[in-house]
Amino acid sequence: MPVAIAQPQVENPLMDEIFRVYEKQRANRWKIALTSAEERIAKLRKLNDAIFANREKLQQAIYNDYRKHPSETDITEIHPTAADIKHTIHHLKGWMKPQKVETPIALFGTQSEVRFEPKGLVLILSPWNYPFQLSMVPVVTAISAGNCVILKPSSKVPHTARFLKEFLAEVFDEEEVAVFEGDSSVADALLELRFDHIFFTGSPPIGKKVMTAAAKHLTPVTLELGGKSPAIVDETADIQKAAERIVWGKFINSGQTCVAPDYLLIHESRASDFVSRSREVLASRYGKTPEEIEKSPYFCRLVSPQHLQGLKGILEESVARGAKIEFGGYANPGERYLSPTLLSQVTPDSPIMKEEIFGPILPILTFRSMDEAIELIRSKEKPLALYVFSENSKTVEKVLSHTTSGGSCVNAAVIHLGNSSLPFGGVGQSGMGNYHGIFGFRALSHERAVLRQGSIDMLRLFYPPYKPQLQKVIQFVTKHLS
Repeated sequence: MPVAIAQPQVENPLMDEIFRVYEKQRANRWKIALTSAEERIAKLRKLNDAIFANREKLQQAIYNDYRKHPSETDITEIHPTAADIKHTIHHLKGWMKPQKVETPIALFGTQSEVRFEPKGLVLILSPWNYPFQLSMVPVVTAISAGNCVILKPSSKVPHTARFLKEFLAEVFDEEEVAVFEGDSSVADALLELRFDHIFFTGSPPIGKKVMTAAAKHLTPVTLELGGKSPAIVDETADIQKAAERIVWGKFINSGQTCVAPDYLLIHESRASDFVSRSREVLASRYGKTPEEIEKSPYFCRLVSPQHLQGLKGILEESVARGAKIEFGGYANPGERYLSPTLLSQVTPDSPIMKEEIFGPILPILTFRSMDEAIELIRSKEKPLALYVFSENSKTVEKVLSHTTSGGSCVNAAVIHLGNSSLPFGGVGQSGMGNYHGIFGFRALSHERAVLRQGSIDMLRLFYPPYKPQLQKVIQFVTKHLS
């Protein structure tokens, strides 16, 4: 008999609706779990077709939330989601097959395998910064693994949240995939329920809250968090390429990217050249004057007035403590706008270096030796990403082997997310668990060990009563067959 789940005692029609859908999914989970690879692939194809059929609606929803250019929505939201679906469709049959594993000699006569089973009900709490991609890729992952899903998008992007609710209702029955809009009280109510896995993307403080709620039911979690991700540029780096790539990775989505370079560590001999090249890159992409940049259709807005106010405050405080604005620094509160900003003469104890920035400000710190740069990185929490720009392979290897991060790029930034064959996730304060491709499939599957006993039974040698010759058998097995 299934375990009874108590309904949260909240007098609210929405909470009643949440529990109704939750119970409906619990009743349906075994039907979904038993779907074949072909059935799941058909769902993913339908989902992919629906994305492109609703492409303009999605672009408009995100524009209404961020004033993001449709091409940037294609690049950062639609294409990564479609690429993940395509990758999953191509590999899913292989992922779902039981994997044969070796059998030790002591168990001669048996066969062993690992089966991948759906966990059941998955709760996805998605963030506001890439509200479509970071909702849909976990949904794709859950569907590929044969789970039912409840998705709670961020209330900070109401237009995209409403799109997600209407869009997914067209593709899936609510007994398989459902969306609930609302503020943090809705998320709190969902966290009172017993799910088989919780997938959260957001900040470390909220991640701790999610993990605490999950602990009440011993529910496993995947936490995709953030942190101060460094970019390192040594004296051998191609400065033009480094400027082009770091500027793109930092200022796309107005810096509201969990894997954006949060700060730059650059060899002191190359700092001035980097600033000059970066100014040129910014001018060529967004405009040559502050007015042109603010009017640029290619630079999106911040998510909220409160987020702008926080960024503006930390920028002003850092400048008051000795940092120098090399480019940008302009704000328009009425437009939720902060210009792309380069900040030099930053020290490790500068206010801008205390917390993840999550906005269009790039602090630039210099170093004399790579040991100095590595020491600074290791003095902080483990980052979600780390980028190193160098033409010296020994330097690259030193950075990678003497630091840790969720993921890394060499002579590039951010784009490791675009490879579905790589795991994406954090470490320590920047996250727990990973996903994308097979890594997500396994994260939302239970790996069940199965051993089949054949007609030959070696274990009979070890049954009591224990005879004297058994010790010789045990010594032989221990010495030669372990």
